[in-house]
Amino acid sequence: MSSLDFTWLSARLVAWHAAHQRVLPWRTVRAGGRDAYQVWISEVMLQQTRVETVADYFRRWMERFPTVEALAAADLQDVLKTWEGLGYYARARNLHKAARQIVADHDGRLPSDRHTLLALPGIGEYTVGALLSIAYNQPAPILDGNVKRVLARLCDIDQPIDQPAVLRRLWELARAVVEAAPPDAAGDCNEGLMELGATICTPQNPRCLICPLVTMCQAARAGVQALRPVMPQRKQTPHYDVTAGVIWADAPYRSKLLIAQRPPDGMLGGLWEFPGGKLELQDDGLPACLRREIAEELAIEIEVGDLLISVKHAYTHFRITLHAFHARHTRGAPQTIGCQAWQWVELEELAAFPLPVTDRKIVAALHAARTAAAAC
Repeated sequence: MSSLDFTWLSARLVAWHAAHQRVLPWRTVRAGGRDAYQVWISEVMLQQTRVETVADYFRRWMERFPTVEALAAADLQDVLKTWEGLGYYARARNLHKAARQIVADHDGRLPSDRHTLLALPGIGEYTVGALLSIAYNQPAPILDGNVKRVLARLCDIDQPIDQPAVLRRLWELARAVVEAAPPDAAGDCNEGLMELGATICTPQNPRCLICPLVTMCQAARAGVQALRPVMPQRKQTPHYDVTAGVIWADAPYRSKLLIAQRPPDGMLGGLWEFPGGKLELQDDGLPACLRREIAEELAIEIEVGDLLISVKHAYTHFRITLHAFHARHTRGAPQTIGCQAWQWVELEELAAFPLPVTDRKIVAALHAARTAAAAC
C-alpha cells in the first residue's frame, strides 16, 4: 500500500501532538478519559467550520446543553437558536434527534461500537472514527480535509482527491496510521494528524521545515508539496436574486411584522425568516417576485414599499443576493402553504427566534433605520 513506516510515523505524530497541540475547550480530559458527548459535539461543529469560530459556540452550547440528557430534553427551537450562525442547520437538527435516540435506547451514553453509532442521525464515517478513537481509544480511522491533505502529501498522490479510488486509498492509509499508534494513543494519533494539517501542513505555504514528518514526506522530497493534494476542477457557482418581505401589519416600526418558519426538513429547516423567494424568469422585477412568493407561501396580498437592504451571501453550492423590501399587509389571513408556521411579532421580539445569517442582517438594518429615523 505504501512505503511509509507507520509505526515510526504514528509515534512521531503522538509525541508532536503532546508537545504542540492547541489548547481548545473540548480537549478537557476528565478522570477516565475524554467525555464522549463533548467529543461528539465538537467534531460535528468542526465539520466545514474553522476552529476559531467553533470555540465560542462550543462553550455556549455546553453551558446550555451540558449533557446528552439536557440536549434531548430541549426544544428544537432552543437548539437552533444556540446553533444560530454556524450554518448547516441539519447538523443541529440531527444532534437533537440523535440525543433523544441515545437517551431512549442507550441510557444516555453514546455507543462505543461502529454499527450502533452509524445508526444514529447525522453520524457518518468521520464522526464514528473521531468518537471511537478520541473518546473510546479504539484504532478507528478519520478522514477530514486536513487528514486528506497530510496523507496526499506524504504519499505524493498525483490524482484528484475526490476520485473514488483515491478516497479508498486515503481511508486505507488513515487506518494504517491509527492502527500503528502506540498503546492507548489512537485518539492522540488521529488528533495529531488533524492538528498537523491545521497548523503545519496547511493548504498554502506548508511549513515543511518544522514538520515532524518531513523526512518521510514524498511530496516534499520531490518539491511538489504545493501541488498536493490535486483538487477537483471547480464548477461555476450559480447566483440567484432572492426577495424577502419585511411585512408590516400597518405602518413600519409602528406595528407588528410577519415572519415565517421554514419547513422542518431541507435547507435551513426550522429557522424563521422574512418570507419571500427566488426571482423567476416570469417575474416583472423584484417587487413582482415578492408579491408572487408571498401569495404562494402565505396566501396574502401585500403592497411592496422601499428597498431596505441587499445582502450578499454564499452557500456551499450557490450564491445569492437577498433584496429585503418594506411591505404592508393589505388583504387575506396568513396560511401555512409554503411554510411550517407564521407569526406576527414586534421588532424587539425577533431576538428570540433562530434566524439565518441573512435575516439577522435584515434585523440589524431595521434597528439601524429606526434609530436613524428617530434622530431626524
